[in-house]
Amino acid sequence: MIRSRVEPVFADQKSRMGLLDRTVGIKRAETKIGLANLVCNIRRFLYLERINAT
Repeated sequence: MIRSRVEPVFADQKSRMGLLDRTVGIKRAETKIGLANLVCNIRRFLYLERINAT
């Protein structure tokens, strides 16, 4: 069941954010992935806040 929770996150990062790891250096790749994760978490938080507000 863990796979079903994780796959939508990766699909969202790949399709909407265009996350392809074509960077020079591991630090840049880590930064790019970290920022994509942050954006995904903020979007999810805002979505959950809207649901709870109604």
